Amino acid sequence: MKIKGRGALSNREGRFARYEREPDGDALDDALRDDDAPAPPATELYVDTARTIIAHNKSPDLGFSQSINPYRGCEHGCIYCYARPSHSYLDLSPGRDFETKIFYKPNASELLRAELAAPGYVVSPIALGTNTDPYQPVERQLRVMRGILEVLLERRHPLTIVTKGGLILRDLDLLEQLAADGLVAVMVSITTLDDELKRRLEPRTAGPNLRLKMVRELVARGVPTGIMAAPIIPGLNDHEIEHILEASAAAGAQSAGYVLLRLPHELKELFEEWLHEQYPQRAAHVLSLLRQMHGGELYDSSFHGRQRGAGPFAALLRARFERARRAFGLEREATLNTGLFRPPAAPGGQLDLWSH
Repeated sequence: MKIKGRGALSNREGRFARYEREPDGDALDDALRDDDAPAPPATELYVDTARTIIAHNKSPDLGFSQSINPYRGCEHGCIYCYARPSHSYLDLSPGRDFETKIFYKPNASELLRAELAAPGYVVSPIALGTNTDPYQPVERQLRVMRGILEVLLERRHPLTIVTKGGLILRDLDLLEQLAADGLVAVMVSITTLDDELKRRLEPRTAGPNLRLKMVRELVARGVPTGIMAAPIIPGLNDHEIEHILEASAAAGAQSAGYVLLRLPHELKELFEEWLHEQYPQRAAHVLSLLRQMHGGELYDSSFHGRQRGAGPFAALLRARFERARRAFGLEREATLNTGLFRPPAAPGGQLDLWSH
C-alpha cells in the first residue's frame, strides 16, 4: 500500500523474525482518511546502546577500511537501500520499520574520542554515510553527525562523507576547516535528475536541484566534492548516466563514481513489490536486465560483482560511464592527509597538551 512520504509498500517480516505479524483490519480502517489514503506512520526514535562506534572491514571492493554509521534505519525511505536488511537483526522489518524506527547513538562523540585514544590506533580515513545517511531528517534535531565532525576536526582526523541530504550545508563551517588541512572529501549521491522518479524512489530526500546546489556550495568553500551516480537501475535510470555527470561537472564536481543496484536478502522482494506497483510496464524488463548482469539471479553478493555486475550490459554501462567521466573531467580524486592526527588523551591518562 502506497503511503505518501514513505518508500516501502509493506512491512514484511525480516529473515530473523521470531513472530509473524498480521495487520489489524479494524485499526487500519480507523487510520484511513476521508480520501482513503492511509495516515503516514510517524517516525519513532530509539537510543542505540552501542559500546563501539568505528566499524572495520576488509572487503576488497570497498575503498575504506573503517566507517561510522550514526544511525540505524533511515527516514529518507529510498526503496533501493541495501542497508534495509540490517533492520532484521533488530527483529524489525526491512520495509516500513526501516524508515520509521530510527536508532541513534547519543554518545557517539564520547565513543569516538575513546576509540581514537586507544593504544595502537592506526589512522585511516573514516567513511561516513556508507550504510545509512548521516544527514537524514532526524539529524536536524539530534546533531549526532555534527558532534562526530567536531571530534574529527579537533583531532585532525581524515574522513569521507557520502550523502544525499541537504542538511550537510549546515556543517559547511566545520567542513571548510577540515578541507583546509586536506582532511575531508564528500560524495553527493545523485540517483536521477527526474523529480518524479526521485519522488517515487527516494521520497524524503533532497531533490536533484538541491543536490547540485550542495555540490556548488561545497566546492565554493574548498571542500573536495564528487558525485556518486547510485544506484544505477537498468531500464529505469541508466539512460541518465551522461546527463547526471554533465550536470554535476557544470556544478563543479571533481570526481564521479557509480554503483549498480544491489538487492541483498529481503530487499529483493521489497524492490520487486515497489517496481510492479510504480512501474508495471517496465518491471519485467528491469528485472530481466538485472538477471543478465548477475548470472540469472537478481543479485550476486560476491566481491566486485555486487558493485558492478557482469556480462554485456554491465560492460556497456561501465564503458558509457568511463567515457562520460573522461569527457566531463570528473577524474580528480581527492587525497586525504593522515599525518596531522592528534590522539586524545586516554581516559585517566595525561592531559592532551596539543589541545592547549
